[in-house]
Amino acid sequence: MFGSVVLSKAGRDKERYFIITKLEDNYVYIVDGDLHKVENPKHKKIKHLQETDLFSEKLSERFKNNNKVTNQEIKRFLKNI
Repeated sequence: MFGSVVLSKAGRDKERYFIITKLEDNYVYIVDGDLHKVENPKHKKIKHLQETDLFSEKLSERFKNNNKVTNQEIKRFLKNI
């Protein structure tokens, strides 16, 4: 699930794509490198997100291993969607 691309279905960020960085019960932490940066991820309920088939293997491994991921890398990945 780390590194998965999701689409927000509710809230101010509706219709925006994000990458999941962390799981916590029925919540996830999501970032897009612009509105919600790596330093301050958005805490959102899973039911307010729609999964996509898109996934970043590279970002997933870096999040799992607690390696530094930059906002620029996330923005670049999401821009290509």
